Amino acid sequence: MKLTKKRKEAMALYDNTKSYSLVEAAEIIKKISNTKFDSSFDVDVRLGVDPRQANQMVRGVASLPHGLGKTVRVLALVTPDKEQEAKDAGADHVGLDDYIEKIAGGWTDIDIIVAMPAVMAKLGRLGKVLGPRNLMPNPKSGTVTLEVGKAVTEVKAGKIDFKVDKTGIIHASVGKVSFDSQKLSENALELIQVLHRLKPSAAKGTYFKSIFVSSTMSPSVSIDVKSIPGI
Repeated sequence: MKLTKKRKEAMALYDNTKSYSLVEAAEIIKKISNTKFDSSFDVDVRLGVDPRQANQMVRGVASLPHGLGKTVRVLALVTPDKEQEAKDAGADHVGLDDYIEKIAGGWTDIDIIVAMPAVMAKLGRLGKVLGPRNLMPNPKSGTVTLEVGKAVTEVKAGKIDFKVDKTGIIHASVGKVSFDSQKLSENALELIQVLHRLKPSAAKGTYFKSIFVSSTMSPSVSIDVKSIPGI
């Protein structure tokens, strides 16, 4: 593939054969990102697991210390007695049957859905709409709960849900390029340390096979796994 002028300029600012610490990589990404908008800062972690095996599935949540740097649009699907709690916590949309019908009609102008356990049966028919968009609430991610207000507050503050894909890779956005490099590295570190704690006992050999960071449309930068504390 022919490299564009901007990509050549970006790749001249660092050594793409070298691995860097999280802080160094964040500084590089800030230098080589040249979009006209505030790009996302993304982390891609290749794990030594076989996601086809149920005992090697890696899924969880991480509460980023510095948030995501963006407005998270939250829909709370709750019964009437919980509506005020969800609104007070900052949910953008609150309701139940009317929103279920909107989603069935193709509406998905939201980032996260928080739901009460009692209403999950009503969401079953929306699997084909919500599933591919990773919007289906899940108890493991804390988005199916009776503590609706707490869940809404957490996702608004920067709690992210992640799941290993079929190739064994975790993809997650952990901030914006406009963050300073220290905040970006600390957000990325939180995700990586959570992944370390979630290592399946059935996973053998090297767990962290590779870690890369990038921004929207930028080249990726390799992370030196040995430089990361706590793993």
